[in-house]
Amino acid sequence: MNEHAAPVILSELTGDGVMLLTLNRPERHNAWTLEMELLYNELFDRAEADPAVRAVVLTGAGRSFCPGMDMSVLDGASSGARPWPTDRLPPRTRPMSFPKPLVAAVNGACAGIGFNQALMCDVRFAVPHAKFAAAFSARGLVAEDGVSWLLPRIIGYGNASDLLLSSRRVTGTEAEAMGLVNRLVEPEELLPAALAYATELARSASPYAMSLIKRQLADDQARSFTESRDTAAALLATAKRAPDYREGVRSFIERRQPEFAGLGENVPEPAEASS
Repeated sequence: MNEHAAPVILSELTGDGVMLLTLNRPERHNAWTLEMELLYNELFDRAEADPAVRAVVLTGAGRSFCPGMDMSVLDGASSGARPWPTDRLPPRTRPMSFPKPLVAAVNGACAGIGFNQALMCDVRFAVPHAKFAAAFSARGLVAEDGVSWLLPRIIGYGNASDLLLSSRRVTGTEAEAMGLVNRLVEPEELLPAALAYATELARSASPYAMSLIKRQLADDQARSFTESRDTAAALLATAKRAPDYREGVRSFIERRQPEFAGLGENVPEPAEASS
């Protein structure tokens, strides 16, 4: 490999604490490779451990977000010539355990693995001409990476069945209508809008509180309302003991921007609700 070649994923930290991750194989429309997967997990690990990182925006270089696995990789895996080393890799679900806000800025083709990674973001921005496709059934595959669990919770059972069974492509406009996309913006505004949203979270919201809320959103999918309520009471007691609670109240009273500490490696574990 050319030692001077650009990384397959670019990372840049803004002055406001937003990490911009850019899938960077534009000549291949950012199609996924093993090198990309390894660096992807490494960058998320770094971003989680770094208190300076308050939020992350994920996008693609050039005209695409990520159309899925690179076809040369798929060909090698399907023929058995170059099997994908699944047993030696962590699950391809790193964003689901990431405790900081994660925003996808979908600028074009978004299918297969790219579709999955966009789904695992907390919020999705897209352009009208973006093309979303699960694409698994068209390749003789099943819904990978827990997407059959995640997708119905975002767009409903009927829409999820449609997209997963048919592998059909939907535009950003249709994706917004079914709830797959949160914000639809013109191409020149996509990245500025996603960065502005993430920056507002980084400036105004407690990193610790957001990490707890992300945990609630994930864990409550398998809880009853009563269990959710009781767990929230335990989490509230934990949040009130953290410095961010006092700072949040004082900044509101004093009508100023809050000054919350960053979220790094030493995140206190919240108390669980008693059974």
